[in-house]
Amino acid sequence: MKPADGVPRPPGGRAKPRRMIRLVVNLGLAGNAALAAAKLGLGILGHSKALLADGINSVSDVVYFLVVKFFVGMSGKPADREHPYGHHQYETIAALVVGAFVVTSGLAIFWDAVDSLFDLIKGTETPAAIASFTLWAAAGTVAAKLFLMFQARRAGRVTDSLAVKAIARDHRNDVLASLGVGAGILLSLSGHPWADPIAGAAVAVIVAKTGFSILLESADELMNAIPGEEMKERFAASLRDVPGVVGIEDIRAHRFGPYLVANIIIRVNGALRVAEADAIATAAETRLREDVEMLRKVYVHIHPAEGGGQ
Repeated sequence: MKPADGVPRPPGGRAKPRRMIRLVVNLGLAGNAALAAAKLGLGILGHSKALLADGINSVSDVVYFLVVKFFVGMSGKPADREHPYGHHQYETIAALVVGAFVVTSGLAIFWDAVDSLFDLIKGTETPAAIASFTLWAAAGTVAAKLFLMFQARRAGRVTDSLAVKAIARDHRNDVLASLGVGAGILLSLSGHPWADPIAGAAVAVIVAKTGFSILLESADELMNAIPGEEMKERFAASLRDVPGVVGIEDIRAHRFGPYLVANIIIRVNGALRVAEADAIATAAETRLREDVEMLRKVYVHIHPAEGGGQ
């Protein structure tokens, strides 16, 4: 059967999601650059290893945001002969980059925290007095990252972009990391220097775990994992009321960035003429494009029902 080139129409058309994705990336890049400079400078001046490590984490965020910005820009290229479904998979590659950097940052923070803790236990390191302004730096980071997280989450719901959702989770990790930094600084100011590295290590584990989740989700998409039962039922529900569809034999779909491409086999009366069966398949394609907003292309194939009739 002929493919139906259905273009999804999310709120505001296709241009709005692209603008929202770019805004998330640009705000994240600018925010992380400012936070990295502030935390590195204040961490050094205030003698806070936790804040300094959090600043290094923000530097890595800047690096991967630059990479994500490149891939998101590439994903907006129109379809061509070599890429008939467009270039939206670049967003999945961007999500892989985010996941890799999140895992790396988590492991680096964990190692630094454990190393500092051992130095304190062995007595080979005498902790310097931490300045109180480092606590305000951690609090400011939490506020800034909460704003970026909620903005990215909203954009992720609208665009269904895996890269944006990964960025939102990374912002959430940074909120947790800064809360841990603040707790460690507060306890250190209260006379408990061991609290700073322990808090950092605990937060690092959470950060790394989220990074692994992002990597697994992105890998599933690149491997064309089939949709879950909920999505299959959504396709089936759309086809049940299409006149002439006797049954559904198979449903297969895979993602291209935020979009879906589907191949579906329906059963029709085997005694129908080819033109009549083709009209049923066309009606099924039209119904699916109307009901599934992120469906980019759908191919509906026909098989005769058992017995040749209804």
